[in-house]
Amino acid sequence: MDRADIVHENFLRRGAARDFPAGRAPRPGLPAEDAVALYRAQCLSRALDRTSRAMQKAGQGYYTIGSSGHEGMAAVAHALRPTDMAFLHYRDAAFQIARAGQLPGQTVAWDMLLSFAASSEDPISGGRHKVLGSRALNIPPQTSTIASHLPKAVGAAYSLGLARRHPPEHRQLPEDAIVMCSFGDASANHSTAQGAINAAQWTAYQGVPLPLLFVCEDNGIGISVRTPKGWVAAAFSSRPGLRYFHADGLDLYETYRVACEAAHHVRTRRKPAFLHLRTVRLYGHAGADVPTSYMSREEIEAEEANEPLLHSVRLLAEAGALEPEAALDIYRQTCARVERIAAEAVTRPRLGDAREVMKSLIPPRRACRPTNGPPAEARARLFGAELRAMDEPQPMGRLINWALHDLMLEHEEVVVAGEDVGRKGGVYGITQKLQARFGADRVIDTLLDEQSILGLGIGLAHNGFLPIPEIQFLAYLHNAEDQLRGEAATLPFFSNGQYANPMVVRIAGLGYQKGFGGHFHNDNSLAVLRDIPGLILACPSDGAEAAMMLRECVRLARTEQRVSVFLEPIALYLARDLHAAKDGLWTRRYPSPGERIGLGEVGIHGKGRDLAIVTYGNGRYLSCQAERELRKAGIDLRIIDLRWLAPLPETALAEAVKGCRRVLIVDECRRSGNVSEALMTFMSDSGLRAARIAAEDSFIATGPAYAATMPSAQDIVAAARKLVAS
Repeated sequence: MDRADIVHENFLRRGAARDFPAGRAPRPGLPAEDAVALYRAQCLSRALDRTSRAMQKAGQGYYTIGSSGHEGMAAVAHALRPTDMAFLHYRDAAFQIARAGQLPGQTVAWDMLLSFAASSEDPISGGRHKVLGSRALNIPPQTSTIASHLPKAVGAAYSLGLARRHPPEHRQLPEDAIVMCSFGDASANHSTAQGAINAAQWTAYQGVPLPLLFVCEDNGIGISVRTPKGWVAAAFSSRPGLRYFHADGLDLYETYRVACEAAHHVRTRRKPAFLHLRTVRLYGHAGADVPTSYMSREEIEAEEANEPLLHSVRLLAEAGALEPEAALDIYRQTCARVERIAAEAVTRPRLGDAREVMKSLIPPRRACRPTNGPPAEARARLFGAELRAMDEPQPMGRLINWALHDLMLEHEEVVVAGEDVGRKGGVYGITQKLQARFGADRVIDTLLDEQSILGLGIGLAHNGFLPIPEIQFLAYLHNAEDQLRGEAATLPFFSNGQYANPMVVRIAGLGYQKGFGGHFHNDNSLAVLRDIPGLILACPSDGAEAAMMLRECVRLARTEQRVSVFLEPIALYLARDLHAAKDGLWTRRYPSPGERIGLGEVGIHGKGRDLAIVTYGNGRYLSCQAERELRKAGIDLRIIDLRWLAPLPETALAEAVKGCRRVLIVDECRRSGNVSEALMTFMSDSGLRAARIAAEDSFIATGPAYAATMPSAQDIVAAARKLVAS
């Protein structure tokens, strides 16, 4: 017999016999009507779990990670407000159901069953995944995350204080709101959770408002691995800057009382708190999980004997709110109602083709206040004597700095954040003077944790800000990349376009730095970014392009809610000369604030027909060095700067190479998994004769061999001559 059926039968039998598990008497504070409503939410959560398993067995449902044992989260929802943003653990159906009871007109059972059935009418994901979430209930959707939603919860909580001082145009949360995020005891050990909780403490310790409630649902096991007894309390009960609360999640009354205390602390003190809830896990991890393979029958039955619904029935009876017979009737009626609704939900349409599935990869446009660039008077006050320098050619680093100034001046919601971006102005000085001119709350020096930096950006975007987080080096992204892949880029997809994380992530990267850093500060692999659906990857090659492309990325974030990664070639930050010392051929004048380079617009330099060199970043610089020698050899060429590396600008590229006899692809990144592979495929599909040179599949060395594994100007000359001669 299935464990779900055993728990169901035991509940009905023991409830009728008034054979309740022992527990405290109900605490005062929860009115009878509210207590009964929460019990109804618990019953609905349980009925949905049972029905999801039946749907799967019948081939009509596709998800069985349930909430059974965690029904106490209904009381946590009751202690919060619908305006408090909630990032939920995947076992929190009872929370969403109870919150739905706080707003009229909700059809939460129908909505969740559509999600179980993967129907395209599912109001949160449109049939793309079974997720908890609701736009109306202020619950952004989460999939089966392992605490990856905690960093953005920290960012959303931080945004509440920032919004009081700088209200963004698209503000989502009221001033008195708090943010809640929930997770399991096993997930609490994940580096993402540890980093997010540490970031919250670090922030609060400095007196910065951070109204965030962490809720750890401790059922004592992570799939099959036991959490050491007492570990969560020992690990989190005495952390600086984090108030600890504990409640028995099996006790509806106690959970509500303690959750109210925790929420009051967070709301009034504007400081984070940690609510540790004791729960149980019923039925195993998911439908396919067989708990008897790693737990004894005695252990399983002991957990089942601590049935949360039986605790609720006892408490309601002792409080005089509901007799056990009436409570059992509610449970039976709820189960029957869910079965009836499910029978209809499984008949509703599902996604049918790739176009429908991919429809929400790109979020919808949003209306924004019209802007005409920063006012001239404000620019004059801000830049002072620097305005005269803008008429003189400058290197890339300085032009990016000025572009950031103009963007922050034009858009009050732009926030720059990252390690060392404030007082120091960044490792390479790119953010110099920003903090002094715009303040420490808009140019945020963060702690050293890339997950927290990206999470801050995602969370700020949830409340209407336009974040520009900085990752110091491309190699540093890899321990935080899931914040882009699993959170930022997937949010429009799993919310059917109802939520988005518009932001521009600046990353210093690529190779060719002389004598500095080796592979930790020179990273020439883009594969981790290029295969994230919906993500825009931009890479400029000179300062003017950098300024204009950065403006376009901000426009895309602001009006189209896109996530962009703006990859800045470190070796070109200070580059001034191309062929000889002091020739100044790689400096550019600062483009006026209204000039942009549109997404998908490539750069075409020259009109030659013998050869087209297709490249980007440092590759364009090297190709321009090679160009002089190639022209001396009689090769008429053009250089095409891709600029946009994901999605590839195929339409513009096809037009750019038109009329050329040969195409040489110059890719400064590794041969495997990078841009040149996609370009070679595109050229082949287009019927063009193409060759490529790319970096070796190797890390980058420090010292004299810093460029040994990457293409050089002479490599380009040799490859071009060979291709043209073939």
